[in-house]
Amino acid sequence: MADRRDINVYPVINFESIEDIIFEIRGSKVIIDSDSANLYGVTTKRLNEQVKRIKYRFPEDFMFKLTKKEKSDLVAKCDRLKLLKFSTVNPNAFSEYGALMLVSVINSR
Repeated sequence: MADRRDINVYPVINFESIEDIIFEIRGSKVIIDSDSANLYGVTTKRLNEQVKRIKYRFPEDFMFKLTKKEKSDLVAKCDRLKLLKFSTVNPNAFSEYGALMLVSVINSR
């Protein structure tokens, strides 16, 4: 019988490298909410619901919402984010500390 710790609870990531999902925005290296959701195996909607529920744990140096211009620049730079172009909601961007906080938020379900 396999030990529970041996089971990988997160899906295999299809990115060539983790560096492919890290962007520099406002002078910080960040990961967009949809990439974070994919990384942790949840939907973007669910991830953002969890973040909104405990927003006090995400100060501005952990997370910020992209402006329309930042969103359009990101879509122009990265083909795999082309669906963001049609979204009415600007995505959240998580810094290194925000991404680490996401782990605890998602694992607290």
